[in-house]
Amino acid sequence: MGIRASGIHKQFGAHAALAGVDLDIAEGELIALLGPSGSGKTTLLRIIAGLEHADAGTIALRGEDATLTRVQDRGVGFVFQHYALFKHLTVFENVAYGLRVRPRRTRPTETQIRARVLELLHLVQLDGLEGRYPAQLSGGQRQRVALARALAIDPTVLLLDEPFGALDAKVRKELRRWLREIHHKTGQTTVFVTHDQDEALELADRVAILNRGRLEQVGSADDIYDNPASAFVMGFVGDATALPVQVRHGRPYLDGEALAIPATPCADGAGHLYLRPGGVALAPAGRGHLQGTVTSVRRTGAGRRAEITVAGLVVDIDVPHGAVVAQGADAGITVERCWIFPA
Repeated sequence: MGIRASGIHKQFGAHAALAGVDLDIAEGELIALLGPSGSGKTTLLRIIAGLEHADAGTIALRGEDATLTRVQDRGVGFVFQHYALFKHLTVFENVAYGLRVRPRRTRPTETQIRARVLELLHLVQLDGLEGRYPAQLSGGQRQRVALARALAIDPTVLLLDEPFGALDAKVRKELRRWLREIHHKTGQTTVFVTHDQDEALELADRVAILNRGRLEQVGSADDIYDNPASAFVMGFVGDATALPVQVRHGRPYLDGEALAIPATPCADGAGHLYLRPGGVALAPAGRGHLQGTVTSVRRTGAGRRAEITVAGLVVDIDVPHGAVVAQGADAGITVERCWIFPA
């Protein structure tokens, strides 16, 4: 096991940042901590790093208890959102910093330091920029320097706190692909914090979703998206519309009408029927499982998406290329897949 967090509790005044979190991360795994602001993801990352200490619970790194180990003795590489580079040092010296401050008995020679720094700058595609200063680099280049500096010490684990949060959308997309390639090359156990669900689903081997200091679900991108464990996960990951229903004898009722749809099992009582754009299809008026009115049709990249108002709520539907959809027209919705969770 690369990292094991057991029963982690952390309180800030009256606020419970973490409330009994258990998380196992395999050696060499790339895992994302995903959740809204205030969910506890950065606090958990900082506790793994030793930058914060839990009020209760333990942290083990590679099978050894590190709960009381000092941050400088954990062998952790940490990459901050805003780079935290030394402005007065060149790219070379920023990357070499962690090696130079080691105790004399474990400090590499100058020749070894130079070889290691140049090897890492090649890995992060910054060959030839070792003499520049951070102010002379783009945001994406600074983030690469920060990653190279974290890798220089051969960390036990690599921790990244919203590493692409300060970058524009195009650069973020490029660096996502690049980080995945770096992970394949290094095999480093890596944990990164993000509030960007696309980033988490695209990059991570597994995603751990936090909400109000608790783990809601841990799983692969497919598990999280196709088999959400709770209404929170359903509403937080991906686009979804929640229609209020009553469940009677296992069947959902909307505005008193029974719906013959393929839904996940749910206990009787008040619930919410969740629909995703890819799980529903447009049907002629009077047909399908639901009836509504076309509110709008908009472009979404290479496709189009229609908004159908049903029971006062908007259901998004991906419209096939060439389909004619008129705003204000009545339309049916065929439900191919949906989920029901208790209200």
